[in-house]
Amino acid sequence: MQLSRGARVALGAAAALGFALIYLPLLLVLVNSFNPDRSAGWPPSGLTTHWWAAAWRNTGARHALWVSVKAGLGATGIALVLGTLIAFAVARHRFFGRSAVSFVVVLPIALPGIVTGIALNSAFAAVLRPLGVGLGLFTVVVGHATFCVVVVFNNVVARLRRTSGSYEEAAMDLGASAFRAFADITFPLVRSALFAGGLLAFALSFDEIVVTTFTAGPGVETLPIWIYDNMTRPQQAPVVNVVAAVLVLLSVLPVHVAQRLSADTTGAGRV
Repeated sequence: MQLSRGARVALGAAAALGFALIYLPLLLVLVNSFNPDRSAGWPPSGLTTHWWAAAWRNTGARHALWVSVKAGLGATGIALVLGTLIAFAVARHRFFGRSAVSFVVVLPIALPGIVTGIALNSAFAAVLRPLGVGLGLFTVVVGHATFCVVVVFNNVVARLRRTSGSYEEAAMDLGASAFRAFADITFPLVRSALFAGGLLAFALSFDEIVVTTFTAGPGVETLPIWIYDNMTRPQQAPVVNVVAAVLVLLSVLPVHVAQRLSADTTGAGRV
């Protein structure tokens, strides 16, 4: 479709405005993390790395970072196992309710976080509390895994649908066991999709706050919750800017790598 010059200019201006609304606030957070003043102002009166050193020495921020990493790794591990198994079941087999299974798996990512958080909090109170298990890191991992499964499932099932199952059948016809066919044929074909799904799952878990608020117990503070609790404290504002900038960078990198891996389909059709 050919667009007129005026239409192209209008679309370009609209796209530039949209990107500016999304990314300029993130850029301001990054710039303010080098602002020597305690209060955010524009333009900054200078540049300093003092607050970055102060953030590194802040035990609360480091503890919250470690909790976020543990929660992200745990949720990603669960998502990789469950998402991959469900993807293979949906893509490689025909059974009654297959569409319903796909819908149920994808639904959590579409639900508002507060709905998921309230539902999980009620479920944990009804099921785990009578067993003597309270809210903590375990419940945070389970809560994050509910929506992390979706991104792994979507990545793997999309790759499997572009890959013929005849490769595995040919390998087993030649005497390979099911495990050998998976290790030598199937896994190399879906490896990049698994890695991309895992990176996206970790990124989603790492910066999640709504579900975490309803599933974290006393003493369990992830990095987003630490930022939320400290952003209104004047003495902590510069350190919060640094931690927020780190959080943005740590979230962008896995998403970028996952996007590159998902776009690389050169190995999807060959062994």
